[in-house]
Amino acid sequence: MGNLFRSEEMTLCQLFLQSEAAYACVSELGELGLVQFRDLNPDVNAFQRKFVNEVRRCDEMERKLRYLEKEIKKDGIPMLDTGENPEAPQPREMIDLEATFEKLENELREVNQNAEALKRNFLELTELKHILRKTQVFFDETVTTIQAWRAYVATEMESRESGTSDVLNHEGGLNPTESMTRALISDDSVARQTPTGPVQLGFVAGVILRERIPAFERMLWRACRGNVFLRQAEIESPLEDPSNGDNVFKSVFIIFFQGDQLKTRVKKICEGFRATLYPCPEAPADRREMAMGVMTRLEDLNTVLGQTQDHRHRVLVAAAKNIKNWFVKVRKIKAIYHTLNLFNLDVTQKCLIAECWVPVLDLETIQLALRRGTERSGSSVPPILNRMESFEDPPTYNRTNKFTYGFQVLIDAYGVATYREVNPAPYTIITFPFLFAVMFGDLGHGLIMAVFGAWMVLREKPLAAKKSDSEIWNIFFGGRYIILLMGLFSMYTGFIYNDVFSKSLNIFGSYWSVNYNGSTIHENKFLQLNPSTIDYYQNPYPIGLDPIWQVADNKIIFMNAYKMKISIILGVFHMLFGVCLSMWNFTYFQKRMSIYCEFIPQIIFMCFLFLYMVILMFIKWSVYGPSTGDHKTGPYCAPSILITFINMVLFKESTPLVGCDKNIYSGQEGFQMLLVVVAVLCVPWMLLAKPIIIMRNQRKMHVPLTSNHHNHAVSSENGDAEAALAQAQVPPPLPPHKEEEAEHDIGEIFIHQGIHTIEYVLGSVSHTASYLRLWALSLAHAQLSEVLWNMVLKNGLMFEGWVGGIALWILFSVWAALTVAILVLMEGLSAFLHTLRLHWVEFQSKFYQGTGYNFQPFSFEAILDSAAQGPEE
Repeated sequence: MGNLFRSEEMTLCQLFLQSEAAYACVSELGELGLVQFRDLNPDVNAFQRKFVNEVRRCDEMERKLRYLEKEIKKDGIPMLDTGENPEAPQPREMIDLEATFEKLENELREVNQNAEALKRNFLELTELKHILRKTQVFFDETVTTIQAWRAYVATEMESRESGTSDVLNHEGGLNPTESMTRALISDDSVARQTPTGPVQLGFVAGVILRERIPAFERMLWRACRGNVFLRQAEIESPLEDPSNGDNVFKSVFIIFFQGDQLKTRVKKICEGFRATLYPCPEAPADRREMAMGVMTRLEDLNTVLGQTQDHRHRVLVAAAKNIKNWFVKVRKIKAIYHTLNLFNLDVTQKCLIAECWVPVLDLETIQLALRRGTERSGSSVPPILNRMESFEDPPTYNRTNKFTYGFQVLIDAYGVATYREVNPAPYTIITFPFLFAVMFGDLGHGLIMAVFGAWMVLREKPLAAKKSDSEIWNIFFGGRYIILLMGLFSMYTGFIYNDVFSKSLNIFGSYWSVNYNGSTIHENKFLQLNPSTIDYYQNPYPIGLDPIWQVADNKIIFMNAYKMKISIILGVFHMLFGVCLSMWNFTYFQKRMSIYCEFIPQIIFMCFLFLYMVILMFIKWSVYGPSTGDHKTGPYCAPSILITFINMVLFKESTPLVGCDKNIYSGQEGFQMLLVVVAVLCVPWMLLAKPIIIMRNQRKMHVPLTSNHHNHAVSSENGDAEAALAQAQVPPPLPPHKEEEAEHDIGEIFIHQGIHTIEYVLGSVSHTASYLRLWALSLAHAQLSEVLWNMVLKNGLMFEGWVGGIALWILFSVWAALTVAILVLMEGLSAFLHTLRLHWVEFQSKFYQGTGYNFQPFSFEAILDSAAQGPEE
């Protein structure tokens, strides 16, 4: 029971391990996951520790495994995950693992390098093939173009001499290619030749990325001043880049020019644009012969490439079968050596010394694990585990299972409990889904949520095995039991509210009779229920609300009065429960002063004011009813609880209505004044009592010593302090976890206590009002549901015939989508956050400090889970 409602009792232990047995023992403790080691070398650099070389070897093995994993994923090969959890290998097995990974990496790198060289050769031959195919077309088109332009320019030159042409005066009218062609043949000596005469031009051919063609063409035109002629054609199919495997689109080009100077300039431009130039014969017969040779070499390369890829695939398939287990083994080895680096070496270098936090209940289990590790290592010296005394606050360890884990996470998100402090998680399992359901009360919406939660719970194992990377899904799956309980509780409160998608269930019939006639319906705009009439049978409904309220116009007025009071009642009892838990804390930690100076005035203050207000609500419900038999107890005379409470605090007399009693019960005003006076006196009680008592105790502990000789006999290693305590007959300081132990500055004590008192007194008022969010969100949820029904689905029920079927189908789809998106998801998230606030602020502030730190044991399971969730490079 203590383990469920409080964190585990922890103890600090000192562990002595023989050097040859340390690795195996730490491995067993990692599988167990119940030991948190302390760093005994905080001032030693990480690179100067004993096992840093082993950690580096593990890092290198991890790097090789990540390289293998990357190549396996690149080829789309599935990695076998059998779910096995192999044990950490022995240190001597590290050499075999390193050799295996080294061989695989070298073999794979060699295969990749060969494949890349073959692909590069294949790419060059493919580009050359396209150049040889396009070259003949380029040559034919270029000769025809040059001959035509020579004839055209010759005509233009003659026209220019006669002064009748103005075409060549506008260079901007020609595109770069036309300008290049014109420049090649615009010289008078060339232009005056016969149009069919030979043109002696040099050329280069190559391949360039398609997106670089426009800039390449402009650069050629500007750098060569239009004295070159460029032809280019796109390669239809993409080519594979051998360096990264990406598909790229390229174009074949050929550049004609005259003279060696232009040739040098053109080649430099091609080099700058990373264009690849290939030798291309001038004669058509030579080009055909070269093309045949290229095709033969391409076929041979295809065969060799296929064999290389098959070999690579076989290597990766073999590695994929074991890579998961290899990762587990290497990470376990690395974790063990990281942990061993936290240990100290004794003087003889034969023993490792560690300090660790362990749960007291698991000491025997840890001893057994150490014994197993010693036997595995073959050591003859058993390990030694000694408990140590420590004044350091131990870590907080709350045992959880898959059901309680989600609720514990909600508590720890606010703050980890102080060591051995009351754990709110067990109570949250009930109060959290219930308060959520008060705001989310709808049988239909709760059913949707419960079905979703039940689906995740029933398919827990296969869903957990998928290990999705979606953060939102992981949050939902981690809180699957919370979602299931919230849905079930919402179904219960929805049944109490008698609310199903804004409609009601008529299970027990109605306890009202309809006595309206035609004139009543036609002449009255609002039809309201009045329980004081004969329409009501004067019998309570068996459970929940009567379904007739769903059609009444005063439904909201009735529900508001009902839900508002219920919210305050639930809030007051919830806060009182929190104050009572503080009493449990004080008792456990033996803080008697806090019981008398904090708990008692706090509980009196809360009960005399706010619990009394709740009692008045129950009295009002019991005394005042709809019956008109006695007008003094009828609905007309029912007092407002809020006004009564305000008058009570202000010591103001209530003003009775005409014909009604002044008070609810006799002696009410005097009793209320007594309650307020006592509650007000609790404020200075909380504010001053504890600091004054602490101040008096500190003065007693510093009584001056007398010169009696018998006092010196009492002195011990602490000097005369204990003698003074003995003479003053003051008990020595209490052991840890008792507040009377430490001495503090009196001013700080008064300030701290003042802040605590103000926070509690003002918080009691604000926190009580804060529980009204239960009523507000419940009202908002019900009204949104009703609006969605009336504005969407109701319209689909107004059509008749086959049109009505289609319209209903469409509108039902819209209504269902909006219901899930708005009323279940958005409203559910809103109610969840408000419930979380009520627990964190209103409930836990009464008893929960949350200043501890989590127990983080050395656990292979936690390390592997963390590595699986993190991105692997």
